[in-house]
Amino acid sequence: MVKKKFDIDPHFVIAIEMIYDNLISNGINIVYIGKFNHNVIKMFSSMAEEDMEDSTLDRITKKRVYHAIVETLQNMARHSDEIAAKNNVGRGLFMIGKKRDKYFIITSNRIKKSQIVKVEESLRQINKASLKELNKMHFEQLKDGKISEKGGAGLGLIDIARKTSKKILYNFVSINKHYSYFLMKVVIDKRRVK
Repeated sequence: MVKKKFDIDPHFVIAIEMIYDNLISNGINIVYIGKFNHNVIKMFSSMAEEDMEDSTLDRITKKRVYHAIVETLQNMARHSDEIAAKNNVGRGLFMIGKKRDKYFIITSNRIKKSQIVKVEESLRQINKASLKELNKMHFEQLKDGKISEKGGAGLGLIDIARKTSKKILYNFVSINKHYSYFLMKVVIDKRRVK
């Protein structure tokens, strides 16, 4: 008996190959689209930890990369406005890449347009703060921060900025009159060992 091959559109294969080539040429080695819950966060944390164990990265850079991955994933799980109703988990896109001496994490999730001003104001404030100011913001948020209806205390973005010592890059892309995509890129430089 001859096994039947499944039908596939050759244009689909070409499109996938183009996407793959673009991802690889931009240093992206992990891509995930879907729900973000505790198990997904654990899986990516483990994958990243394993990948870094095989590298020549110093311990401090490894910790910073790992921390940024966990924080960005938790941010998406808690704050995506595309919540899967059944399990109350966020949905979105998550990518990890490495180019030269930099690791980067790119995320994208839906956000209500009514939330953009608040999120952008927080990011502007975080991006213009010095490390000393970020530490103060972190302490004040721990002391006085209120837990949001989505379960966060607003520490995630502050923590990312503190650990990466870089500006958080971001953008908002309109989807329709109610929602936009919130895109965020976090960059972690490999520590220069003297």
